[in-house]
Formats: sequence, structure tokens, C-alpha cells
Amino acid sequence: MVTHSQTRTARLGWPARVTGAIKGSLAAVTVALSTVILFSLMIPLALVKLALPWLPVRKICDRWLNNLATTWIAINNGWMALVGRTHWDVRGTDNLNLQGWYLVISNHRSWVDILVLQKVFSRRVPLLKFFLKRELIYVPVIGLAWWALDFPFMHRKGGAAGRDDLERTRQACEKFKRVPTSVINFLEGTRFTQDKHDAQKSPYRNLLKPKVGGVAVALATLGARFDAVLDVTLFYPDGSPTFWELLTGRVARVRVEVRQLPIPAELTEGDYARDAGMRARVQAWVNTLWQDKDGLIDTLSAATPNHVNPTVRNLFGRNRR
Repeated sequence: MVTHSQTRTARLGWPARVTGAIKGSLAAVTVALSTVILFSLMIPLALVKLALPWLPVRKICDRWLNNLATTWIAINNGWMALVGRTHWDVRGTDNLNLQGWYLVISNHRSWVDILVLQKVFSRRVPLLKFFLKRELIYVPVIGLAWWALDFPFMHRKGGAAGRDDLERTRQACEKFKRVPTSVINFLEGTRFTQDKHDAQKSPYRNLLKPKVGGVAVALATLGARFDAVLDVTLFYPDGSPTFWELLTGRVARVRVEVRQLPIPAELTEGDYARDAGMRARVQAWVNTLWQDKDGLIDTLSAATPNHVNPTVRNLFGRNRR
């Protein structure tokens, strides 16, 4: 099957392909060098945190670690601006507080999403702390840096592994009480594709089923500290881009809608693992958010000229996002 990315590439003439390859290669080198250099600088700080787990030491290390991560994000924002002319339509980011606490939830469309969110919220809210798959902790250099930045690592499975995930999330959130933090979770747990959507029989037209355990623990642990929930909807009018398309400057349009919502008081107390009532309340709240998000994506699709609908068939067969 031919994807939208392949179709878009096929439409390019060879001069555009050559130019894109040069830009993409230079951007890739920039990403690689900045990642290796800055994340390597995090390793000594990570080892100090591991060897000297005292609060004053951790605060100093965390400040430097966050500064290095912020520098990495600024470099990414720089090369994205240089290689392309992306039209950014971002709404709802007014009145955010760089010294606040936020719970950020988002749909997940592409590998590009992380860099998009980091650009949108850079220097508007504290450094985003992502829920990551457990396997990523073993990535050389970067895995240790993510651990040092206190990113929660999760198995994303049920049973005992699921209970361990919730406990690790709780422990990470306890650390977040000490410094302004933005905790972000892609509730779908994986990138949206039509195949995944069909396999799980999702009741939503544009979304996978949400997983709420991590958000529930974050609310129970940090609920009183959170200033707001930032409900983010990511929408790519020209189809979900690949990372190579971002590197080559071929992401034409990005739409980001942010809703600032109050923290529901009834979700900030209780034990998600043991309290069936709390599980039901959190699930109902997330379901409502997901229904609203699903409708918003429909609205954006209908209102966007030349929007690519990845669920329809074309001459090449069913495309995937």
C-alpha cells in the first residue's frame, strides 16, 4: 500500500527532491550532533543524582538538566524554521505560566508530534515530561538522560506490569512536586493509524481508545498543584507527516488547539488501582474529553481547504496515517 507520505514525495520533481535531501541531511546532522553533545553533558549530572540523592543536590542538577534540555529544544526550533516554511496555526496558549504546573494530554498522530509540542510550549510552560515506553530507557545516552530528567517509563501492559507502571508514575509525580512541571501523556499510548483504529474497534472516528491510568495517578498525586489541564488537539491538514518530511521542510501546515481546563476536584483524591469509583470517574471524564476532541477534528477537517482525509481510499488503495 502507498502511504500519503509516499504519494506526496512522488509528486515532487527531481530538483525539489535533491534540495529536500540536502536540507534533510543537514538537519539530520544538526539533530544528531546536538543530541549527542547535549545529552552527553547530562550524563555527569545524572550520575551525581544517582550517587547523591539529596534534595539540595537534586535541585541543582535538575536546574542544569532542564537548561540543557531547553537548549536542545531551541536548536530543534531553529532548524525547523530554517528548512521549511511551515504555517503554524496555534490557538489557546495565552496566559500560560512558565512557573506553573500543568497536566497536558494530547492525541498522537506522528513521530513529529513531540517536536511540535515542544515548539508550541517552549518557554510558555515548564519543560514537558513525557510518559515513555520502558524499552526507551535502554537507548544509549538518551535513555539515561531521560531518566535523569525524571521522565516516567511505563510498560503499558496490564496485570502486575500495569500496577508497576502506576507506582512508577506516582513516584515520578512525587518528584514533580518540588519544581514547576508539565506532565504530558499521549492517552492513546501509540500513534494513530487506521489499521490500529480498526483492530481495536475504537468508538471514535479520529482517535484510538484512551488509556487513563497514568493520568489518574498524576491527578491523584499532583492534583492540588496543577494549575490546569491543557487539552491539546494536533491536526495536520496535509496528512500526518513523517520525520523525514519535517527534516526536509515539507510540512506545510500544522494546527494546534489548546484548551485550558480546570482540574476536576473529584479526580484528585483516591487510589486508581483500588478504587473502582475513582476509575469510573476518571474514565468518564476522559471519554468526554475524547468525544469533544473527536468532534473538533471533524470540524477542522471540514473547514480546512484541501484537507487530506487518511481514511478514504484512492487509486493506490487504502492509505494509512
